[in-house]
Amino acid sequence: MENPFELINQRLDKIEQLLIELKANQINGNPRPVEMFMNIQQVAEYLSLSVQTIYGLTSRLEVPTIKKGKRLYFKKAEIDEWLLKGRKKTKEEIIEQAHNYLIRNKRK
Repeated sequence: MENPFELINQRLDKIEQLLIELKANQINGNPRPVEMFMNIQQVAEYLSLSVQTIYGLTSRLEVPTIKKGKRLYFKKAEIDEWLLKGRKKTKEEIIEQAHNYLIRNKRK
C-alpha cells in the first residue's frame, strides 16, 4: 500500500509544475483570456431563473444570445454586462445627477 503522504506530495508537485508552466506561458506569450460560453441551462442556473424564462428573454431579444443551428449560447461577460445595465441608481446618485444637470443647464 502506497503512503498517502507520498501520493499527496506527488500530486502537489504536479500542480506546482503546471502552475509554473502556466505562469511562464503568460509571461512569454501573453495569451488572450479564454471567453466562457454557457448553454441555456447554465445561464438559467447562473441567473436563478427557469429555462422557460431564459427562452422568453431570448425570443424578445432582451438578452444577448448566440445561435448556432438549433442551439443557444451565451457569453458570460455579455450576461454580466446585461445584468449591470439593469442596475437601479441610489437616491444619492440621482440627486447628484440632478445637481450636475442643473449646473450644466442654467437658465439664462
